[in-house]
Amino acid sequence: MATYKDLVGTAVRNNAGNLTTAEKGQVWFDSTNIDFKYLFPAVVSSWSTGGSLNTARGVPGGLGASQDAALYIGGSQTVASVEQYNGTSFTEVADLNTGRKGTTGTGTTTAGLACGGDTGPSGSGGPGVANVESWNGSAWTETTDLNNARQGPGGSGISTSSLIFGGYDGTRTANTEHWNGSSWTEMNNLNQGRSNPGGVGTAYNTALCFGGASPSNTANTESFDGTNWTEVNNLNTARANMASAGDATSALAIGGYSTAVVAIVELWDGTSWTETTDLSTGRYFMAGAGTTTAGLGMGGETSTAAVTNNEEWTAPTTSTVTFTAS
Repeated sequence: MATYKDLVGTAVRNNAGNLTTAEKGQVWFDSTNIDFKYLFPAVVSSWSTGGSLNTARGVPGGLGASQDAALYIGGSQTVASVEQYNGTSFTEVADLNTGRKGTTGTGTTTAGLACGGDTGPSGSGGPGVANVESWNGSAWTETTDLNNARQGPGGSGISTSSLIFGGYDGTRTANTEHWNGSSWTEMNNLNQGRSNPGGVGTAYNTALCFGGASPSNTANTESFDGTNWTEVNNLNTARANMASAGDATSALAIGGYSTAVVAIVELWDGTSWTETTDLSTGRYFMAGAGTTTAGLGMGGETSTAAVTNNEEWTAPTTSTVTFTAS
């Protein structure tokens, strides 16, 4: 009887346990568990429709560390309303004390911050406000203001240690501030001042700032180490007003405005940006939450109107199946 080696010309690879760097689709023999294994190729990354917002509005703040726990904060018309997503649907929760658009959220749905923003009418290009409110999972409380009032900054970190950077304060600022749980301290500025950039980071000292308007839309990306900003590899498509998800080593830049509203999504791997699966609906002035494994692109505006659309991101994954030779 012919063997696999006779037919194919090479033996199946032998390995003690799973392969740590297996090629997609590779078969091998696990000599520890005495069985054959096959690594299925990754499923292509995708966006799917999630539960819709109750009220269509753009220019929000957003926060949330997971796909099933996120906040959509304020928005156009300087509304104070806040909606919470549970992975299935949005529910209206306690309003901000000060209605505004262009705020930036940091933290989680149980402990977060809403920083800065604009209290002017829709379409206002005002210098923004310094207001900061703290969220405890059920209510907003006014807390210590930013040193530098602004709208549309980027942000990173948690409710007791956050970083706010860039934004518009009458000009496109490079100002960076650190929150220690009770006060704001000015830190070293961005290398490039900009408004409405993307921003991610689970800690204030590991932040990433990308894109934004400076005044034309930029692809520039900068990394913060707790002291200095360093320019790193640029986005493939220059744009502003995008949503963000993930952290400084693995991030998503979602949608935004380049020379028009775009559906483009790019994935940061800690070194460079790669274009990946587009949004189903191109939008800008939206909010993001979650991770590069399971993220959200919430609300925002198309080229014609604010929308309630919410899309859920699923990253590609591989799976291993075990089978026994007869």
